Amino acid sequence: MSDILGYIKNNHQETQRLVGLKYEQLEQLIKQALALHTQKQEEVEAQKVRIINKGGGRKVKLSTEEQILLTLIYLRHLTTFQLLGIQFGVSESTANDTFNYWLPLLEELLPSSLLEQVKKNASDYEIVQEVLTDYELIVDSAEQARERPGEYKEQKKYYSGKKKNHTFKNQITVLPDGKDIVDVIAGEPGPKSDIALFRQGQKDFDAHQKFQGDKGYIGEPSIKTPMKKPKRGELSESQKKKNKEMASDRIFVEHLIRILKIFRVASLQISIKPK
Repeated sequence: MSDILGYIKNNHQETQRLVGLKYEQLEQLIKQALALHTQKQEEVEAQKVRIINKGGGRKVKLSTEEQILLTLIYLRHLTTFQLLGIQFGVSESTANDTFNYWLPLLEELLPSSLLEQVKKNASDYEIVQEVLTDYELIVDSAEQARERPGEYKEQKKYYSGKKKNHTFKNQITVLPDGKDIVDVIAGEPGPKSDIALFRQGQKDFDAHQKFQGDKGYIGEPSIKTPMKKPKRGELSESQKKKNKEMASDRIFVEHLIRILKIFRVASLQISIKPK
Protein backbone atom coordinates (compact mmCIF):
# COMPACT_ATOMS: atom_id res chain seq x y z
CA MET A 1 0.00 0.00 0.00
CA SER A 2 1.33 3.45 -0.94
CA ASP A 3 1.99 5.95 1.82
CA ILE A 4 -0.70 8.24 0.37
CA LEU A 5 -3.40 5.56 0.36
CA GLY A 6 -2.41 4.49 3.87
CA TYR A 7 -2.47 8.10 5.04
CA ILE A 8 -5.98 8.64 3.62
CA LYS A 9 -7.29 5.44 5.23
CA ASN A 10 -5.98 6.65 8.60
CA ASN A 11 -6.92 10.31 8.17
CA HIS A 12 -10.33 10.52 6.51
CA GLN A 13 -10.64 14.23 7.23
CA GLU A 14 -7.67 15.00 4.96
CA THR A 15 -9.12 13.26 1.88
CA GLN A 16 -10.73 16.35 0.38
CA ARG A 17 -7.51 18.35 0.60
CA LEU A 18 -5.60 15.60 -1.18
CA VAL A 19 -8.00 14.51 -3.93
CA GLY A 20 -10.84 17.03 -3.92
CA LEU A 21 -13.44 14.51 -2.69
CA LYS A 22 -14.75 13.59 0.73
CA TYR A 23 -13.68 10.14 1.97
CA GLU A 24 -17.18 8.69 1.44
CA GLN A 25 -17.27 10.11 -2.10
CA LEU A 26 -13.83 8.67 -2.83
CA GLU A 27 -14.92 5.24 -1.59
CA GLN A 28 -17.98 5.33 -3.82
CA LEU A 29 -15.98 6.48 -6.84
CA ILE A 30 -13.38 3.73 -6.32
CA LYS A 31 -16.15 1.12 -6.02
CA GLN A 32 -17.79 2.27 -9.26
CA ALA A 33 -14.45 2.56 -11.08
CA LEU A 34 -13.44 -0.97 -10.03
CA ALA A 35 -16.74 -2.36 -11.33
CA LEU A 36 -16.29 -0.57 -14.65
CA HIS A 37 -12.65 -1.71 -14.82
CA THR A 38 -13.70 -5.34 -14.26
CA GLN A 39 -16.34 -5.06 -16.97
CA LYS A 40 -13.82 -3.65 -19.46
CA GLN A 41 -11.28 -6.34 -18.60
CA GLU A 42 -13.85 -9.10 -19.11
CA GLU A 43 -14.70 -7.68 -22.53
CA VAL A 44 -11.01 -7.66 -23.47
CA GLU A 45 -10.46 -11.20 -22.15
CA ALA A 46 -13.41 -12.50 -24.19
CA GLN A 47 -11.69 -11.37 -27.40
CA LYS A 48 -8.17 -12.52 -26.52
CA VAL A 49 -6.39 -15.51 -28.02
CA ARG A 50 -4.12 -16.52 -25.12
CA ILE A 51 -0.54 -17.68 -25.52
CA ILE A 52 0.17 -17.78 -21.78
CA ASN A 53 -2.15 -18.69 -18.93
CA LYS A 54 -4.34 -16.05 -17.37
CA GLY A 55 -2.51 -14.37 -14.52
CA GLY A 56 0.87 -14.71 -16.15
CA GLY A 57 3.07 -11.87 -17.27
CA ARG A 58 4.45 -8.94 -15.32
CA LYS A 59 2.76 -8.16 -12.03
CA VAL A 60 1.46 -4.64 -11.51
CA LYS A 61 3.12 -2.68 -8.71
CA LEU A 62 0.05 -0.69 -7.71
CA SER A 63 -3.32 -1.95 -6.57
CA THR A 64 -6.34 -0.73 -8.50
CA GLU A 65 -7.19 1.57 -5.57
CA GLU A 66 -3.72 3.12 -5.77
CA GLN A 67 -3.99 3.52 -9.55
CA ILE A 68 -7.28 5.41 -9.19
CA LEU A 69 -5.78 7.50 -6.40
CA LEU A 70 -2.75 8.32 -8.57
CA THR A 71 -5.10 9.59 -11.30
CA LEU A 72 -7.06 11.75 -8.86
CA ILE A 73 -3.87 13.15 -7.31
CA TYR A 74 -2.72 14.26 -10.77
CA LEU A 75 -6.07 15.90 -11.52
CA ARG A 76 -6.12 17.62 -8.13
CA HIS A 77 -2.56 18.97 -8.09
CA LEU A 78 -1.36 18.86 -11.72
CA THR A 79 2.02 17.57 -10.61
CA THR A 80 4.59 16.00 -12.95
CA PHE A 81 4.54 12.28 -13.71
CA GLN A 82 8.13 12.07 -12.52
CA LEU A 83 7.14 13.32 -9.06
CA LEU A 84 3.97 11.26 -9.10
CA GLY A 85 6.01 8.15 -9.86
CA ILE A 86 8.32 8.88 -6.92
CA GLN A 87 5.33 9.36 -4.60
CA PHE A 88 3.79 6.02 -5.62
CA GLY A 89 7.03 4.08 -6.05
CA VAL A 90 6.74 3.50 -9.81
CA SER A 91 8.51 4.80 -12.91
CA GLU A 92 7.50 8.01 -14.66
CA SER A 93 6.22 6.06 -17.67
CA THR A 94 4.13 3.78 -15.43
CA ALA A 95 2.57 6.81 -13.74
CA ASN A 96 1.76 8.27 -17.16
CA ASP A 97 0.30 4.99 -18.47
CA THR A 98 -1.75 4.53 -15.30
CA PHE A 99 -3.24 8.01 -15.60
CA ASN A 100 -4.14 7.58 -19.27
CA TYR A 101 -5.82 4.22 -18.55
CA TRP A 102 -8.01 5.40 -15.68
CA LEU A 103 -8.97 8.87 -16.93
CA PRO A 104 -11.45 7.64 -19.60
CA LEU A 105 -13.08 5.35 -17.03
CA LEU A 106 -13.50 8.20 -14.56
CA GLU A 107 -14.93 10.33 -17.37
CA GLU A 108 -17.71 7.76 -17.77
CA LEU A 109 -18.55 7.89 -14.06
CA LEU A 110 -18.41 11.60 -13.29
CA PRO A 111 -21.20 13.89 -14.57
CA SER A 112 -20.64 15.87 -17.76
CA SER A 113 -22.35 19.03 -18.94
CA LEU A 114 -25.91 18.98 -20.27
CA LEU A 115 -24.85 19.50 -23.89
CA GLU A 116 -22.25 16.73 -23.71
CA GLN A 117 -24.90 14.31 -22.41
CA VAL A 118 -27.25 14.86 -25.37
CA LYS A 119 -24.75 15.31 -28.23
CA LYS A 120 -24.76 11.56 -28.86
CA ASN A 121 -28.41 11.76 -29.95
CA ALA A 122 -28.95 14.34 -32.69
CA SER A 123 -32.72 14.71 -32.11
CA ASP A 124 -32.29 15.20 -28.34
CA TYR A 125 -29.50 17.69 -29.00
CA GLU A 126 -31.73 19.82 -31.24
CA ILE A 127 -34.58 19.73 -28.71
CA VAL A 128 -32.30 20.83 -25.86
CA GLN A 129 -30.83 23.62 -27.98
CA GLU A 130 -34.33 24.94 -28.66
CA VAL A 131 -35.49 24.62 -25.04
CA LEU A 132 -32.45 26.53 -23.80
CA THR A 133 -33.46 29.60 -25.83
CA ASP A 134 -36.20 30.16 -23.23
CA TYR A 135 -33.42 31.05 -20.78
CA GLU A 136 -30.74 33.70 -20.60
CA LEU A 137 -27.76 31.49 -19.80
CA ILE A 138 -25.00 32.68 -17.46
CA VAL A 139 -21.45 32.38 -18.78
CA ASP A 140 -18.15 33.06 -17.03
CA SER A 141 -14.51 32.09 -17.35
CA ALA A 142 -11.54 31.76 -15.00
CA GLU A 143 -7.84 31.00 -15.14
CA GLN A 144 -6.03 28.41 -13.07
CA ALA A 145 -2.32 27.77 -12.68
CA ARG A 146 -0.64 24.90 -14.53
CA GLU A 147 2.86 23.49 -14.44
CA ARG A 148 5.36 25.38 -16.57
CA PRO A 149 5.63 23.74 -20.03
CA GLY A 150 9.05 22.46 -21.03
CA GLU A 151 9.13 23.90 -24.54
CA TYR A 152 9.54 27.65 -25.07
CA LYS A 153 6.67 27.88 -27.57
CA GLU A 154 4.33 26.19 -25.10
CA GLN A 155 5.55 28.47 -22.30
CA LYS A 156 4.75 31.50 -24.41
CA LYS A 157 1.39 30.06 -25.44
CA TYR A 158 0.24 29.51 -21.84
CA TYR A 159 1.85 32.48 -20.10
CA SER A 160 -0.79 34.87 -18.77
CA GLY A 161 0.35 38.44 -18.23
CA LYS A 162 -2.75 38.99 -16.11
CA LYS A 163 -1.88 36.20 -13.65
CA LYS A 164 1.93 36.42 -14.12
CA ASN A 165 1.94 32.66 -14.45
CA HIS A 166 1.34 29.81 -16.90
CA THR A 167 -2.37 29.08 -16.81
CA PHE A 168 -5.31 27.18 -18.27
CA LYS A 169 -8.51 29.07 -19.03
CA ASN A 170 -11.88 27.43 -18.44
CA GLN A 171 -15.39 28.59 -19.26
CA ILE A 172 -18.64 27.38 -17.76
CA THR A 173 -22.20 28.06 -18.93
CA VAL A 174 -25.11 27.41 -16.55
CA LEU A 175 -28.86 27.86 -16.28
CA PRO A 176 -29.98 31.08 -14.53
CA ASP A 177 -30.50 29.31 -11.20
CA GLY A 178 -27.13 27.58 -11.43
CA LYS A 179 -28.63 24.13 -10.87
CA ASP A 180 -27.48 22.66 -14.18
CA ILE A 181 -24.17 23.02 -16.00
CA VAL A 182 -25.05 23.48 -19.66
CA ASP A 183 -21.56 23.55 -21.17
CA VAL A 184 -17.91 23.47 -20.12
CA ILE A 185 -14.76 24.41 -22.03
CA ALA A 186 -11.58 23.54 -20.16
CA GLY A 187 -7.83 23.52 -20.61
CA GLU A 188 -7.49 26.36 -23.13
CA PRO A 189 -4.39 28.62 -23.00
CA GLY A 190 -4.73 31.22 -20.23
CA PRO A 191 -4.06 34.30 -22.43
CA LYS A 192 -7.04 33.46 -24.66
CA SER A 193 -9.65 36.23 -24.38
CA ASP A 194 -13.06 35.58 -22.83
CA ILE A 195 -14.81 36.53 -26.06
CA ALA A 196 -12.63 34.22 -28.18
CA LEU A 197 -13.33 31.35 -25.78
CA PHE A 198 -17.06 32.09 -25.86
CA ARG A 199 -17.19 32.19 -29.66
CA GLN A 200 -15.37 28.87 -29.77
CA GLY A 201 -18.27 27.19 -27.93
CA GLN A 202 -21.12 29.31 -29.27
CA LYS A 203 -21.55 26.97 -32.26
CA ASP A 204 -23.01 24.37 -29.88
CA PHE A 205 -25.99 26.61 -29.13
CA ASP A 206 -28.99 27.80 -31.12
CA ALA A 207 -28.32 30.95 -33.16
CA HIS A 208 -30.95 32.81 -31.08
CA GLN A 209 -29.55 31.80 -27.68
CA LYS A 210 -29.05 34.71 -25.27
CA PHE A 211 -26.39 34.90 -22.59
CA GLN A 212 -25.36 37.05 -19.63
CA GLY A 213 -21.74 37.65 -18.65
CA ASP A 214 -19.34 40.03 -16.92
CA LYS A 215 -17.36 42.93 -18.41
CA GLY A 216 -14.90 40.52 -20.03
CA TYR A 217 -17.57 39.82 -22.64
CA ILE A 218 -18.30 43.44 -23.57
CA GLY A 219 -18.46 43.66 -27.35
CA GLU A 220 -20.16 40.31 -27.93
CA PRO A 221 -23.73 41.04 -29.24
CA SER A 222 -25.36 37.89 -27.85
CA ILE A 223 -24.15 38.49 -24.27
CA LYS A 224 -25.78 41.00 -21.95
CA THR A 225 -23.04 42.63 -19.87
CA PRO A 226 -22.89 45.18 -17.03
CA MET A 227 -22.79 48.83 -17.95
CA LYS A 228 -19.27 50.18 -18.01
CA LYS A 229 -18.52 53.39 -16.18
CA PRO A 230 -17.97 56.13 -18.77
CA LYS A 231 -14.56 57.73 -18.99
CA ARG A 232 -14.38 60.61 -16.51
CA GLY A 233 -17.97 59.96 -15.55
CA GLU A 234 -20.15 57.98 -13.16
CA LEU A 235 -23.00 55.54 -13.54
CA SER A 236 -26.46 56.63 -12.49
CA GLU A 237 -28.10 55.03 -9.46
CA SER A 238 -30.44 53.03 -11.72
CA GLN A 239 -27.45 51.76 -13.75
CA LYS A 240 -25.61 50.76 -10.58
CA LYS A 241 -28.73 48.93 -9.37
CA LYS A 242 -29.01 47.09 -12.69
CA ASN A 243 -25.34 46.05 -12.51
CA LYS A 244 -25.85 44.78 -8.97
CA GLU A 245 -28.82 42.67 -10.08
CA MET A 246 -26.74 41.15 -12.87
CA ALA A 247 -23.93 40.42 -10.44
CA SER A 248 -26.34 38.57 -8.14
CA ASP A 249 -27.43 36.41 -11.09
CA ARG A 250 -23.81 35.55 -11.92
CA ILE A 251 -23.03 34.44 -8.37
CA PHE A 252 -24.27 30.94 -9.27
CA VAL A 253 -21.67 30.44 -11.96
CA GLU A 254 -18.95 31.85 -9.69
CA HIS A 255 -19.74 29.17 -7.11
CA LEU A 256 -19.67 26.43 -9.74
CA ILE A 257 -16.32 27.64 -11.08
CA ARG A 258 -14.95 27.46 -7.54
CA ILE A 259 -16.13 23.83 -7.31
CA LEU A 260 -14.55 22.98 -10.67
CA LYS A 261 -11.26 24.48 -9.47
CA ILE A 262 -11.07 21.75 -6.84
CA PHE A 263 -9.48 19.80 -9.68
CA ARG A 264 -6.49 21.54 -11.23
CA VAL A 265 -7.54 19.97 -14.51
CA ALA A 266 -11.03 21.36 -14.44
CA SER A 267 -13.10 19.00 -16.53
CA LEU A 268 -12.91 15.22 -16.42
CA GLN A 269 -15.13 15.02 -19.50
CA ILE A 270 -12.22 16.25 -21.63
CA SER A 271 -9.61 13.65 -22.50
CA ILE A 272 -6.27 15.04 -21.38
CA LYS A 273 -3.18 13.10 -22.44
CA PRO A 274 -0.07 14.96 -21.28
CA LYS A 275 3.28 14.13 -22.88
